[in-house]
Amino acid sequence: MNTNSVKAITAMCIGSLIMPCYITAATIEREAQYASWPTYSGTDLELDANDHRANFRLWSPEAESVRLMIYPTDRNSSASETIEMQQSTDGTWTVSLRGNYFGKFYTFSVKHNGKWLDETPGVWAKAVGTNGHRAAIIDLQSTNPEGWNNDRGPEVENITDVILYEMHHRDMSVDPSSGIVNKGKFLALTESGTHNPTGESTGIDHLKELGITHVHILPSYDYNSVDEANLPSNQYNWGYDPYNYNVPEGSYSTNPADPTARIREMKEMVKALHDAGIGVVMDVVYNHTADNDGSNFSLTAPGYYYRHRPDGSYSDASGCGNETASERRQMSDFIVNSVKYWADEYHIDGFRFDLMAIHDIETMNRVASELKKINPSIFVYGEGWTAGDSPLPADRRALKENVAKMDGIAVFSDDLRDAVKGHYSNAIDRGFATGKPGNEETVKIGIVASTAHPQVDYSKGNNSKFAYASAPTQIINYVSCHDDLTLTDKLAKSMPEASEAERQRAARLAQTIVFTSQGTPFMFAGEEVFRDKKGVHNSYNSPDSINAIDWSLKHSNAEQFNYYKELIKLRKEHPAFRMTTAEQIAKHLVFDKNTDENVIAYTLRDNANGDTWKEIKVIFNGNPKAMEVNVAKGNWTVIADDGQIKADGLRSAKGGKMTVAPTSALILAR
Repeated sequence: MNTNSVKAITAMCIGSLIMPCYITAATIEREAQYASWPTYSGTDLELDANDHRANFRLWSPEAESVRLMIYPTDRNSSASETIEMQQSTDGTWTVSLRGNYFGKFYTFSVKHNGKWLDETPGVWAKAVGTNGHRAAIIDLQSTNPEGWNNDRGPEVENITDVILYEMHHRDMSVDPSSGIVNKGKFLALTESGTHNPTGESTGIDHLKELGITHVHILPSYDYNSVDEANLPSNQYNWGYDPYNYNVPEGSYSTNPADPTARIREMKEMVKALHDAGIGVVMDVVYNHTADNDGSNFSLTAPGYYYRHRPDGSYSDASGCGNETASERRQMSDFIVNSVKYWADEYHIDGFRFDLMAIHDIETMNRVASELKKINPSIFVYGEGWTAGDSPLPADRRALKENVAKMDGIAVFSDDLRDAVKGHYSNAIDRGFATGKPGNEETVKIGIVASTAHPQVDYSKGNNSKFAYASAPTQIINYVSCHDDLTLTDKLAKSMPEASEAERQRAARLAQTIVFTSQGTPFMFAGEEVFRDKKGVHNSYNSPDSINAIDWSLKHSNAEQFNYYKELIKLRKEHPAFRMTTAEQIAKHLVFDKNTDENVIAYTLRDNANGDTWKEIKVIFNGNPKAMEVNVAKGNWTVIADDGQIKADGLRSAKGGKMTVAPTSALILAR
């Protein structure tokens, strides 16, 4: 074993905090073995088929034998052919079959340590049948909608120009109030002219009306937990349990048994959104798999794709039973090539990485770099944390604290999230927007997008103690997402004595902080109509009765929706809220000194970032009572006041002593 391998394993051991870590002989031998395996970088892994031939290639360096099985149907049939594959270059096994195999299905079986493992569609299946157990041989060109070759997403110069809207296919459309025909399906977002019972728009028309720039769709690859053969059972899952990474989820299609349907319908959804001027971000979960020994990774190259503890058990930084080993070349290549495939074949405009810190920095930098070559407007962001400790050393992890080492990648700001609404893990904890003092400095950290600023004291930060972002393009600001309590539920639990109107004011203040802060704003679908999830915080498999958006709320909470719409319009029209460098922020954003408790005030000055407004005054009052502030005298236009907002202005004001209404923002411009 070479010295570098010993150093690598020692570093992995030092990085582990869960349990004492001992460099055992078995650990050293296993890691040395993986490091010695050949890797394959060709683009023809799995299947390359045309009308005359089907070529198969499987990467399995330790296999003793590999068989290919051809099936006439996606299930409930015996193999029509069983073919022995031949050992080829760089750890791969190949076979070439003459004839037209379109419409057939296939699996592989690997012999490992004298035992034939269960059949698998492989890790690179691009089409599958029901429940993804058998891969399909199809002509991908036949799945392209009309006009697909000319399909393009919105151009994005800087990620700070993006407004992200996180949604789940079923949440968005399954409720009867949506007026959508293809409920819970990809096709739901291709339907125009849909509305709720009182006539307000829903679906894709709602998104256009709201003004967001990109939808962030929860996992849409083929995941494990929903039985596609039994969809009437009304199963629900977020989809963070990957099975086939490179195929759309069948339960979102109109016919899971038809391998072309899920592909074509997802493309139709993407094209419809693009035609509406909306980009599509895909939530990807390469950090773990739904199964351990039974995963497609384990059934093709046992052990290689995962990290392990010294005793040989699966390491579990995901909290889901395993974690993948992105630092190993074949796994790193898999991640990079997979996102490239989605960007190229499905025209995906961005990627959100689940538990991104399980991956190594080098792999994430490769992801961002390779995607930009396909489409300069593509962007990447993710969760800059893990759910548990990992053998991967902290200095190699794609943590939020390491985001400055990752060019072109952004991380979520838990700083702003927890400071504004209260800690995510404590339902009754309050934050700045709900009247709890002491969070002012952490909110400021969020406002400057975790960049260095002469007026921000990071030593007083609740979560972060240093300016970890080198630019605002590295920060995603939010107060709620699919995880944990919705903002509506959080406010109900932390403000039990408040009326719904008062809680809606708090929500408006919280989102005003998000949308006027530097960085990129992110919102959870339905917050604009004040949706809840009946107080369920981890609704990953809760029924539609918990997760579905009730679109009748758009009528009863019309003022809330209009506030969000105007807030989004304000941000889109004024680049002062979308600066791209830390230097710009330090120069143009100036905080007021000596403000009252639970009050934050700052000025965006000197036509920040080329804004038409020379000066913008932003004041947040997190107190349940009105507060007085001093504003420079002059001719101001009031943009937001007392829970109301209008991007073009509510009225005029002369400055001087001004009153900021309880739990609200006062925004002025001149």
